[in-house]
Amino acid sequence: MATVSPPWAYTLQLPHDPRAPGIARSTLRAVLRAHCMAELTETAELLASELVTNAHRYAQGPCGLRLRAPEPHRLRLGVWDANPEIPPPFKGALSPPVAEAECGRGLHLVELCADSWGACPLPQGGKLLWVECVRGADCQWGDLL
Repeated sequence: MATVSPPWAYTLQLPHDPRAPGIARSTLRAVLRAHCMAELTETAELLASELVTNAHRYAQGPCGLRLRAPEPHRLRLGVWDANPEIPPPFKGALSPPVAEAECGRGLHLVELCADSWGACPLPQGGKLLWVECVRGADCQWGDLL
């Protein structure tokens, strides 16, 4: 049984390090398990991993991960970094990757698996990308095949 009822929030500062996505995933698993939201783990891990990996690839310096449950069945996951450029799916303009593409599929996963998403520039520079997962909603894995 969860010891803290929503709303709750956790913030994790991550260094510019290739291990950051793994640290984010393990932290996320522990938080969701502690709050009896483990059924969101698979989708939330995929989303967090993609956003933190992109922060590491495209921004210099640290990034941050914020986990928040505004309601018992909803998880909002946010990642901020120093790069001010908002990626295409967060601007509503994403074209499907070509079949032979070796990269560029990750943000399609975000689009298919997040129940909602958004982005905003940060006043001090950089950006915040956020996604939401809802208990009972399924990632559209069939669309990926």
